[in-house]
Amino acid sequence: MKTTIKREDILTPLQQVIGAVERRQTLPILGNVLLKSTGGDLSLTATDLEIEMVARVAADNSDEFQTTIPARKLLDICKALPESAVISFNIEDSRVSLTSARSRFSLASLPAQDFPGLEEIEGQQTIAIPQNTFKALFDKTSFAMAQQDVRYYLNGILMEISADRIKLVATDGHRLALSETDLDTGVTEEKQIIIPRKAVLELSRLLGSDDSPVKCVLSQNHLRVETDALVFTTKLIDGKFPDYQRVIPVDGNKTMEVDRETLKSSMSRIAILSNEKYRGIRLTLTSGNLSIQANNPDQEEAEEELQVDYNESDVEIGFNVTYLIDVLNVLDSKKVQVKLKDSNSSAIISDSEDESSLYVVMPMRL
Repeated sequence: MKTTIKREDILTPLQQVIGAVERRQTLPILGNVLLKSTGGDLSLTATDLEIEMVARVAADNSDEFQTTIPARKLLDICKALPESAVISFNIEDSRVSLTSARSRFSLASLPAQDFPGLEEIEGQQTIAIPQNTFKALFDKTSFAMAQQDVRYYLNGILMEISADRIKLVATDGHRLALSETDLDTGVTEEKQIIIPRKAVLELSRLLGSDDSPVKCVLSQNHLRVETDALVFTTKLIDGKFPDYQRVIPVDGNKTMEVDRETLKSSMSRIAILSNEKYRGIRLTLTSGNLSIQANNPDQEEAEEELQVDYNESDVEIGFNVTYLIDVLNVLDSKKVQVKLKDSNSSAIISDSEDESSLYVVMPMRL
């Protein structure tokens, strides 16, 4: 059984699905990619039993076959071949031969029938979302996800879908990111799902920057995202996301506006001398002025003052500087708005002119 394909035609789908291949697997076959040829199309499937990616590409002179071969070795070979290379796959028993011009590679294969797949999903809701909108929602919230938290439901993003809106929320218990967009989803009742961290990062990588729609199929335990060339399926986190509305302060009566780039640059400089473990900085707000200070156990200090739009009473508050810079990195506005109540209450950071995203950062004692 044989198939022929251009190097550039197989390289892109391979790079798309490789994210599902763990470097350390419990099952050897999970390190392989499933190649399946039917009717002139070649599909590549990779999975880690939590997520599954299937990419399709047209192949020349293709017989019908299926086999599995080591995914990363195949990717490395394709990368190393010349751009104009044409690759011939020849499948025989437990070996797959790759031939291109004067190069020949023989790879070990494992039976295709042993390749595990996620169970079939029974779609309950189907919605269409522009790719760039979906990607932007992930990019604006994913940094606030927890990593390996014992509260497993925080190791992902809450996706809340109503008839006219999609909202994504992430929190690690110290900060919260929320972004939403108006969209006619067609759903009849509000639905909440928790997308696992790895799936979020992969979707953010795979989604494009154009406005072509992707189809999202939701079931009780799975989310499937389909584009023209890729089908991405992930298991969902089975748990109850905390009531994020209770975390968002509603009584912040002190508002500061400042140029985003100026604030970000200042905080990046001050952070150099912050405590390496706790990353704390002190913000002191007086009329028209913001003082940013940091010190560390070596008795080193840094301080910088900025002119800001602020006319309320004086306030002094401490924050983890990394959390603040993370927020400033995902906002793309000229000015940011910070709402505070006092030194013991969380702050809300948002775009001065766009209320579709907001960020809550808890204070820290210094």
